[in-house]
Amino acid sequence: MSEKLAVAEGASEPNAKIRFGVRHSLTLLALVWTAQILPIVSLLAGNAQSAVAIHFHTTQIAWFGLMGVLIGTFVMPFVVTAAGMYGKRRVMIVISVLGLIGDVVAALAPNYATMLVGRGIAGLYVPIAALSYSIARDVFPRHLVGPASGLMGGGLGLVGLGGPFLSGWVIDDFGFRGALWFMAIATVFSLILLITVVPESPVREERARMDWLGGVLLGGGLTAIVYAIGQGATWGWTSGKLCTYIGAGVLAVIAFVVVESRVANPLFPLAMLKRRRVWTVLLATAVVAAGVYSVGTVMQLLALMPNIPGMSAGLGWSATKNALVTSPMSVLIIVVAVVTGILARRVDARILLGTAALFAAGGFALGSHLHHSASEIIMMGLVAGVGTGMTASIVPIMIIAAVPPEEQALANGAQSLVQGVVQAIVIQLTFVVMAKGGTVLQGTQFYSDSGFSNGFWLQAGCVALGGLLILLIPRVKRLDEAEVGQAATS
Repeated sequence: MSEKLAVAEGASEPNAKIRFGVRHSLTLLALVWTAQILPIVSLLAGNAQSAVAIHFHTTQIAWFGLMGVLIGTFVMPFVVTAAGMYGKRRVMIVISVLGLIGDVVAALAPNYATMLVGRGIAGLYVPIAALSYSIARDVFPRHLVGPASGLMGGGLGLVGLGGPFLSGWVIDDFGFRGALWFMAIATVFSLILLITVVPESPVREERARMDWLGGVLLGGGLTAIVYAIGQGATWGWTSGKLCTYIGAGVLAVIAFVVVESRVANPLFPLAMLKRRRVWTVLLATAVVAAGVYSVGTVMQLLALMPNIPGMSAGLGWSATKNALVTSPMSVLIIVVAVVTGILARRVDARILLGTAALFAAGGFALGSHLHHSASEIIMMGLVAGVGTGMTASIVPIMIIAAVPPEEQALANGAQSLVQGVVQAIVIQLTFVVMAKGGTVLQGTQFYSDSGFSNGFWLQAGCVALGGLLILLIPRVKRLDEAEVGQAATS
């Protein structure tokens, strides 16, 4: 009883000490790991993609990472709605089990097509990050939400610091299939933590019929657009097939808006998305984060592709050397993310996001010129790392400040959906601009120095655009003004 009273008092006191008890510490540990499942998988996939491309002799390696994004985009509306009705923790467990099945299929795949099927099934747990940040609002008291979100975001730095060393060892000793099996192991560990440590959120929406038509229209429409852009270089950017897919996708999204305005229980209430405070936050954070997280595509290919004069401008590093070179950036991400979470209690989140965009775009622009040696990569990382750490921390905090608790899961899902679409498009375009001037040998795409430079410029441009979109955001609540900690105070 006294513990509950202390927590409740802490939840209502913005100046309460930032101190995690045993229960909250265990919950935080579980959510940090669960929130970073996708970065872990992305890192392993990124470090393995060169070996996968060479092993299967494919120029379509972009789909190794994007297949899961497509499926995740499609199921996101359904997962978020189910989480609101049946409980976030319960739904997180279900999609983790399904994702684990996909990991196993990919690890056992005898050919590239089967591997893509497994990666697609694994994409069913793409929404888990959005649900992790959403449930954090419900299970921590007010004075711990900011630091918890910062630590969850800072987990990206832990992944970036330890992940490359781990993946380097796995790939060097066990090949790319070892990396795929480690993805399955990471998912199993997440499942154990979810089942044993994380409490269920008490926040519920009224149970209603699932809006299947709306979900199919939205997910299908966005998937068609992303798929078409991914095939643009093959079909031709002015081809009728490309225009048909994009046109059909746009019409499906328009039809979704019409359906949502008429059904009794829409997937994403248009009233929420019409509020300026909400849609501007969703748009700006999605574009900034998409650019920040897409740069890994360029950096991993740059570091791990072989150096073949006149054909491949990769640095030819091992995954272990890449880990050593990028470790200063990873440490910086952790520190900056935690500090940002604390600052968000007092500082306007728009300023923090704008600062993140400035550092990230500047770092990527620097990388477009300086990416030929370890010292240059470190220099770029120290600038971009500040932006990455701030972005990882402030994005979920801005969602918390923009919506009330009952809309938290929907808002996180909408932000993740928009970010996923933008990120998929940016990654697809990244492969297109990098391939220009490159060479295809025995079915494998190699990249020139100018291709890598163009890739960095594309990421910098995306982040800069997101930075400009911040100007549209009206004043949002500081974190210490937001309504949080429902489960902790119950």
